[in-house]
Amino acid sequence: MKAKQLLVSDLWKVGLNETEYDTERVDSHEVIIKTLYSHLSAGTEMACLSGLESWFSIPDVPGYTSIGKVISKGDKVDKVNVGDTVFVYGTHSEYFKLDVTERFHGVCVPVPENVNPEHAAFSHMAGIAMTSIRTSDIELGDYVLVTGQGAIGNLAAQFAKLQGAEVIVTDIDDFRLGLSKKCGIEYCVNSANINIVDAVNEITSGKGVNTLIDASGMSSVVAEAADGVALNGEIILLGSPRAPFETNLTAFIKHFHYFPFNHSLKGALEFTYPTQENEFNKHSIERNAEIIMKLIGSGKLMIEPLYSHKISPKLAQQAYEGLRDKKNEYIGVVFDWTNI
Repeated sequence: MKAKQLLVSDLWKVGLNETEYDTERVDSHEVIIKTLYSHLSAGTEMACLSGLESWFSIPDVPGYTSIGKVISKGDKVDKVNVGDTVFVYGTHSEYFKLDVTERFHGVCVPVPENVNPEHAAFSHMAGIAMTSIRTSDIELGDYVLVTGQGAIGNLAAQFAKLQGAEVIVTDIDDFRLGLSKKCGIEYCVNSANINIVDAVNEITSGKGVNTLIDASGMSSVVAEAADGVALNGEIILLGSPRAPFETNLTAFIKHFHYFPFNHSLKGALEFTYPTQENEFNKHSIERNAEIIMKLIGSGKLMIEPLYSHKISPKLAQQAYEGLRDKKNEYIGVVFDWTNI
């Protein structure tokens, strides 16, 4: 049958393409999904369209997260049923097939009935943000600093607050800081106007933060903020640094060896944890997704302030350019495949 999908044909060139798709044949561990909504990543997908991700070879079909209906499943798939609305790591395609046992793309979790499926499309972004909390030693009453208030940084701050922390966020953009306030974050600091460490010391009465989560992906921000971390605190890299940065490495390394620092440096990559649940690991990507959607359904994790655009896949070029060029306008973008 004919089916539609997005295709990146060249650097920053993306459009709707038609292809042949077999919706009949399904292997034992596979499910076939008819997409309802797919969410755009302002990080990884932007890097793909820029030619910065070696694993994404142009021309190719982009994508990150999908919400869709199960229309067929293999005889060994027992965690979802035909007709279920599910959250999957799908491409921007009208139809999508996945192996539910696959390590990196096998995520397939039912969406609870009380959760708006358009909001559920943000679960992958939230799962990435949640990894920083899973990696951390955050406890009730700790001070946590989150640098960078894009969607992932905002969600990381919300998770830190749910963990019982006093949360400070920084960004150079007042609009994004305003979204953070709407999501219940008390301390929102424009780091273009005040030094990050000075702000931290003022808020914490000079004690510093117990945890620094960098969601900016900028090495310079990490180097700047490190002096605001308290003795025996932790620095967590949630954003993916891509731009070169030159500094005195010796001065930075002191944070992990000398007093009054003795910090620990941790990476927060989502695939640190297994994709599917198993008896040997408490956490998994699918378990995180289940928890995230429960939090969305209860209103404890706020998505609506971050949801800026629902767009037809026919306007894909506009959507990607918006994420690139109008960062204050295009915050959270979802493609609507229901009327394609």
